[in-house]
Amino acid sequence: MNAKLVYHVGMLRTLRMRLVTLAVQIIFISTLCTAQSPAHGTVRNLRITILSTMLSDDGVGEWGFAALVEADGHRILVDTGARPDTVLTNVRELNLDLSDVREVVLTHNHADHVGGLLTLRREFMKKNPDALSIVHVGKGIFYSRPNSGKEDNVMIALRKDYEATGGKFVEHDGPAELFPGAWLTGPVPRPYPERNWLVTGKVQTPDGLVEDNIPEDQSLVLNTNKGLVVVSGCGHAGVVNTLTFAEKEFPSKPVYALVGGFHLFAATDDQLDWTADKLKGFGVSYLIGAHCTGIEAVYRIRERLDLPRRSAVVGAVGASFVLGEGIHPGKIAQ
Repeated sequence: MNAKLVYHVGMLRTLRMRLVTLAVQIIFISTLCTAQSPAHGTVRNLRITILSTMLSDDGVGEWGFAALVEADGHRILVDTGARPDTVLTNVRELNLDLSDVREVVLTHNHADHVGGLLTLRREFMKKNPDALSIVHVGKGIFYSRPNSGKEDNVMIALRKDYEATGGKFVEHDGPAELFPGAWLTGPVPRPYPERNWLVTGKVQTPDGLVEDNIPEDQSLVLNTNKGLVVVSGCGHAGVVNTLTFAEKEFPSKPVYALVGGFHLFAATDDQLDWTADKLKGFGVSYLIGAHCTGIEAVYRIRERLDLPRRSAVVGAVGASFVLGEGIHPGKIAQ
């Protein structure tokens, strides 16, 4: 064997050893990353109670939305209704105490979802200074909404008043896990052309003044052993877009239940059929369509999904969804 051949053989052996070493390092790093990035937790006990919507057996109905989410010892308020006192009145009627609820999710900036925040914070902080002291919002919720020389975004003034009580806003530009099994979508990507918003408003973004499609719209997703339970305020991003986004985070998990507003009250029959057909693909088993979903929309979706009456109802104040039990609709919506 000549010197050149010996040299090349040696180089090949060295290269092979380096490649083996590199492969071992890659496997080690991959294993380490996997170990440090556990799968999402699972919510084992879950109750969602509607506190603001149009229908009501007890308490006050209004054009607005709020719901109390209780999961494995955690309590979160999703939206706060429209009028300052509606949710406060309704929790008293329902014998609920929000003083130990520390966190709030505001799904978007509209007044019918944020109107009760300050009243609730001031009332329940009397008993517990931490009550309703942290509010999770999506990026864009504080953008200016100019209209005829006036500011249409009530969140700008509300921010100052709320922070004066010692409360804190946490702004999300992407998904976040609030506690094991509870996933906040943050602003939702929109691959499907669902236009679930009024088309007259404008919003001042970093890219200029554009049509206000409510870019901050977000939902809360609970990962349970039955599948995903999604709580939506208005679903301006589109329920199909929201579930498509959640599916990427929770692959192969069916959507067990949808609760809240989905802004389908003005949808055409074709739009409702398209939405229902998409929902069928997600395996939806339960639906409480409250607030802006629309009564007719709930019935059409229920029929299209071939769900029994007890599994798809119009939401009412006091109605609840309980994991393992299903929907408790109250009297007026059953």
